[in-house]
Amino acid sequence: MTSNAHRTVAELVARFLAARGVDRIYGLQGGHIQPIWDHLAQLGVRIIDVRDEGAAVHMAHAHAALTGQVGVAMATAGPGVTNCVTAITNAHLERVPVLLIGGCPPVPQDDLGPLQGIDHAAIMAPVTRSSRTLRVADQITRDLDKAWVMAEGDGNPPGPVYIEIPTDVLRQTVPPACVLDEHMRPSRRPPVAPDAGEVARAADLLRNARRPLVVTGRGARRAGAALTRLLEATGAVYLDTQESRGLVAASHPAAVGAVRARAMQEADLVLVVGRKLDYQLAYGSPAVFRHARFVRIADHADELRDNRRGEVELLADPTLALAALADAIGRPSPSLDREWTGALHSEHVRRAARHAESMGASPAGNDGHMHPNRIFDALRRVLRPDAITIADGGDLLSFARMGLEPREYLDAGAFGCLGVGTPYAVAAALLHPDRQVVAITGDGAFGINAMEIDSAKRHGAKAVFIVSNNAAWNIERLDQQMNYGGRVVGTTLAWSDYAAMARAFGLHAERVTDPSRLQAAIETAFANAPALIDVVTTQDALSSDAGKGLGWVPDRQALTAWDEAEQARRR
Repeated sequence: MTSNAHRTVAELVARFLAARGVDRIYGLQGGHIQPIWDHLAQLGVRIIDVRDEGAAVHMAHAHAALTGQVGVAMATAGPGVTNCVTAITNAHLERVPVLLIGGCPPVPQDDLGPLQGIDHAAIMAPVTRSSRTLRVADQITRDLDKAWVMAEGDGNPPGPVYIEIPTDVLRQTVPPACVLDEHMRPSRRPPVAPDAGEVARAADLLRNARRPLVVTGRGARRAGAALTRLLEATGAVYLDTQESRGLVAASHPAAVGAVRARAMQEADLVLVVGRKLDYQLAYGSPAVFRHARFVRIADHADELRDNRRGEVELLADPTLALAALADAIGRPSPSLDREWTGALHSEHVRRAARHAESMGASPAGNDGHMHPNRIFDALRRVLRPDAITIADGGDLLSFARMGLEPREYLDAGAFGCLGVGTPYAVAAALLHPDRQVVAITGDGAFGINAMEIDSAKRHGAKAVFIVSNNAAWNIERLDQQMNYGGRVVGTTLAWSDYAAMARAFGLHAERVTDPSRLQAAIETAFANAPALIDVVTTQDALSSDAGKGLGWVPDRQALTAWDEAEQARRR
């Protein structure tokens, strides 16, 4: 950084972020961070101010997930930082690169009982890649550089990093000789190529598999073209997950999402790309993957060796590894069980078509309110192929996974972090003002960050928020009703008028009780976004997650059928 002027630490922080290409930050202002805030504004970095600091981190999370770049959030000291813990934990489990810059009291007040004085770094340490207080002004650009590359995943899984700088340190000046250009410039790390010998071993396993299955996660999100080539080279069937939805079209001959359980049970080789074998994949257990050997691909060890080891483990960039495998295999082997792959895809198409056709005819509940499937039936007729869809809620998430066609997608993730829908949609709409952005959320989840519709209006985020309003935390209410003697306690809500709330903040809003009105309401909402549609839905709809036991938490596996299989294996 060429300059003869002494610059304050606050200015250096702002200039560092600008040099890394940061064009917006998400946050809530406070005195402890005001020096940085002011310099960011002077540099023209857009500040998306929010109503709660946790929402700012959720927005930075969505920004990172949609762009592949580090998302940046800021929060002032004390409750400003601690309000971010849940959202930072969500980014940690989702392995999303977020940099949270917090404030903290001046060094001379340390341990005297200062305003908002608490050990934020210790609180954040378990749920970040790094959590530090930066107290040395002369080292600030070096420390920022280190924090940035840790968030990106340089030698570790990507994820959130927390830094804070005491306010008196922010006001200190740094001599030009202490600001090295090497710390200000973006790092350029070439992707790691796969080992040729390991590629050959993996290709041999795939070539000789009769029933190969490919499963993807976060690490494959930018490898769509290479993934498609591999599927064509192997003839394997394919399952996406919440982390990688939309990479492969539902109409692709490899897609078998509607017969997920059968594919997992019958596959003899499973290629896992950029995905942990967590609860959503039965931890890779032999009780569920009954006949399978594994091949693992990931760009860091966290997604390479958890729960089940691969016979081949390729620690490499997923795009390069998939492309190398496709080249090595060439075309499907004669040993491929084409009857099996064809039968799975045909059944997938049949079930998906049957579900799509049935959504528009899903009956109302005993309370007379519409089935939530009606929302997704209407959306199928309105959403464009490049729409960004976001699902948020407990029970509703199950309906969304089945009802939303594969496209760019975000949801509550492995943390089950309700309340993400509204802030995710705000960030997505600001990033992509020319694309449809819709968040479909349960009324319980919506309430957690409902005030962020105000942020959408103030910042011109043209998102549509659809609230499935069944006046309940319904997956838990159904659990109580079905498994606890019908004692429904603390799981019902009021039939609140969320459209009226949205209108109070200046949004276009409509309350819909007639399913025949839904499509027109959604079209009008997109034309007048930001907008909210309050859809009154029944409490009687049983989601697949509720039916499979997710709500009542079996002992060893997430779903009842998997748990029973696991218990049987152990006997």
